[in-house]
This record gives sequence, structure tokens and C-alpha cells, in this order.
Amino acid sequence: MAELPPGIRLITSFTRDQWYRTFTFVLTFLLYVSFHLSRKPISIVKGELHKHCAALQVLEHENGVQIQPLKSLPNESHCGWEPFDQSNYKQLLGALDYSFLCAYAVGMYLSGIIGERLPIRYYLTGGMFASGLFTAMFGLGYFYDIHSLWFYIMAQIANGLVQTTGWPSVVTCIGNWFGKGRRGLIMGLWNSHTSVGNILGSLIAGYWVSTCWGLSFVVPGIIISLMGIGCFLFLIEHPKDVNCTSTSSNDPATHCLLPNEKCTKSLNHNNGGCEGIENGKSAISFTGALQIPGVVEFSLCLLFAKLVSYTFLFWLPLYITNVEHLDAKRAGDLSTLFDVGGIFGGILAGVISDRLKKRATTCGMMLLIAAPTLYLFSAISKMGFEATVVMLLICGALVNGPYALITTAVSADLGTHKTLKGNARALSTVTAIIDGTGSVGAALGPLLAGFLSPSGWNNVFYMLMIADACALLFLLRLIRKELRCSLDQSLFKEH
Repeated sequence: MAELPPGIRLITSFTRDQWYRTFTFVLTFLLYVSFHLSRKPISIVKGELHKHCAALQVLEHENGVQIQPLKSLPNESHCGWEPFDQSNYKQLLGALDYSFLCAYAVGMYLSGIIGERLPIRYYLTGGMFASGLFTAMFGLGYFYDIHSLWFYIMAQIANGLVQTTGWPSVVTCIGNWFGKGRRGLIMGLWNSHTSVGNILGSLIAGYWVSTCWGLSFVVPGIIISLMGIGCFLFLIEHPKDVNCTSTSSNDPATHCLLPNEKCTKSLNHNNGGCEGIENGKSAISFTGALQIPGVVEFSLCLLFAKLVSYTFLFWLPLYITNVEHLDAKRAGDLSTLFDVGGIFGGILAGVISDRLKKRATTCGMMLLIAAPTLYLFSAISKMGFEATVVMLLICGALVNGPYALITTAVSADLGTHKTLKGNARALSTVTAIIDGTGSVGAALGPLLAGFLSPSGWNNVFYMLMIADACALLFLLRLIRKELRCSLDQSLFKEH
């Protein structure tokens, strides 16, 4: 018998369960990449919606030089796109951000509750089609020469509401397929979809921003709709749907207390995989989810951590445009370095928290370092291009690390807490509560930045540093509990 080729040996070395698990990991990763890809264009297009009126055309004459404003294009004034060509443009752009994020925050609380009562595949598919429609709707304002502020605000509100279908759905699905053992690392890698989506969204939107900014929205809208088709055709909600063995920690026999207890039973102890785990389990109530230990503290921490992250998401390209004096496309490209740093930050936070078995302490350490780093960024970024590149990478890692850990591994831990007694249907609600509370901060951050930036960018950075300190403050009780448990375990081993 001939020896099998190396590629075939590699394929056959993985079990059927491992192939399904890998497929689900990759598919949910790509699905949420498309969600963030469709959110990013607004931050890139801001520099095009309002242009500096200093763009002038120099016409030479025999007797001297005459300076005139450049002629307006058919769809815009020389200062940008009406109504964002006015002196209060920062407040108007801030209103766009606030409209999306406020709707997202409100919708998130409802989304988790609804998502637990509907099949994830249908719920997520419908949300992706609707997201594609409303993302493209914003761009259609360019092609139909629409200058009503309310048109763009309503497009943002509608998009914010339907985008809430994404996060509870994909976290529930990935939580069903992956157990607790190395959840920090696995979800740290998986959560890089946020940064990958932001990077791709920046590059796609930046390609058309200076020539036809409507396509900066229409193309991402088409992409997320196409991914919705992929979701409908291929998403598998739970291992039991394809007769795979579950490694989910929803089984109370395998559950570890967040964050310090060790699992004492094998994942395969129940011999039956995941069958029957949800029998007799009803969806958890909103108040019931709030009573899970740690949910309130991590939710409030995420409120301030997400405030910082989303302020960067929506305002960083405009800040770079003002400080580095770059055009909208180059500023958008440079802003992707923040998300590159975020990829490494999310993975690093996951690895450290897995090793230390301390989620809150890991977040606390990164938040403690992030606050002074933000001050350094505000000072050093004015020194030149190279300094800006370095600080974008560092700040991206420190800002997005805690945010990524809380929205993924921590949410999955809390959604499968032992007090739930194996209720697998609680994960969506817990995830929605944590991310919904965080989204309140995400709505406030860009709004505050819009009000503070006219008085100077330094005030925006002071606001971000205070937010980081508040995030750390809400974790202090959990950090103290983790350290005390660790000390007790050390004393127990000595005796």
C-alpha cells in the first residue's frame, strides 16, 4: 500500500468534531468581520463630508495673484457636503455617531432576549440583510443628491438597531462550540475579527472616499448582505445539530467558577455529548441575568472601556487629518494601525488571563497602563509621522485588550456560570446585557468628542483618560476577590 500524501495525512489527522469546530470558528469570524466592515465607512468619510474651506485655486494674472475658492462639484459645496459644510460640522458628525450608537445600545438589550427565542441562523441572516440595506442607504444619499440631515440620522438609527443582531448571535454560537479550557486564547484570536473588519472597512471606504464617497457605503452594504447568504447556508448553531460532541461548559459537571475554580471533571464525563442539556430550560429573564456574580461589574467596566475604543473608532481618522494634515484616504489608511495593535492586544489579554486564571486582574492591568499611554499619545503624535505610527500600535493594544476580553471570554464565562445550572439559553442575554451597557459608553464617547474637540483635542484625551480610570474603578472589587482567592489557594497548598 502506497504511503498517503502529507496533505491527506494532515486532513485525516483531525477528527470530524475538530473540522466542524474549525469551520464554525472561521465562519463566525468572517460574519462579524462584515459587521464591523460596514460600520467603519462613516469615520473615513467624515473628512470628505466636511472639507477645509482653505482649498483654494490660484489664478495668475499679469498684475499679480488672485485667490478664489475652487468650483463646487455638482453634489457639494467647496466646504464639503451640505449640511456638513457648516461651522458646526463636528457637532453634526457627532450626531450621526450618537444616532447609530444610541440605537445600538437600546437595541442590544432587546436583541439578546429576542435572540434566545429564535433560531440563531434565521435571526442573524435577517439582521445581516437589513444591515446591508441601511448601510447602502446612507451611501445612496450621494447618488440621489440628498442633503437632509434627518435622512442620514434615520439611516444611522435603523442601522444601529439591526446591527445588534450580530454580537449576541455569534458569541452564543462560538460559546456553544468551544469549552472553557483555553477560552481566553481562542476568543482572543477570534475577537480579532473586530480589528480585521475595521481595517478592511477603512481600506474599502478609503478607496472611494475622495472620488465617490457613496460607494464607500454601498460596497460594504453589499458585502455584509452576501455574507448573510453564507450565514443562512452554512451556520451551525450547536454541535448537537450535526451529532458532534459538545465541549461547552454549559454542562454543570464541567463548569468552572469565574475566575478561580478549577474544573474537576472530564469534558467527556457525560458520554452523551450535548444531548438533553437544554431540556426543560427556559430562557433567562433580564433581572435573572443581572444577578449572576460579576455581570454588573464587568458591564459597567465595559461602558467606559468601550467609550474609549469607539471614540477612537469614529474620530481617529479626523484627528489624524487635523494633526498630520493628511487627506481623508491617507488618514483612514493610517488609522488602521490602531486596529492592528488591537489584534495583538486582544490575543495578549486572552493568553494572560488564561495563564493567570484572572480575567478582572488582566483587564485592570491593561487599563492602568492605558490611561498614561493615552496622554503620551496626545503629546507624541504631534511630533511627527513615525511617532504617530508607534503610539497608534501601542494604544490600540492597550485600549482594545480589555474591551476584547470582556466582550468575548468574560461574557462566555458569565453566560455559562454555575448558578445557571446548565441553562445554555442564558448566554445570549448575558452577552447582550454586557455589550448593551458597553454600547451606552460607545454612544457617549463620540458624542462627547464632538462637543470637546472644538475647544482642543487635548480635552478629548483628558476625557478618555478619565473614562479608563472609571473602568478600572468598577473592577476593583473583582480584582480584590481574585487576588484574595489566589492568596488563599497558596496558603492552602503550603499547609
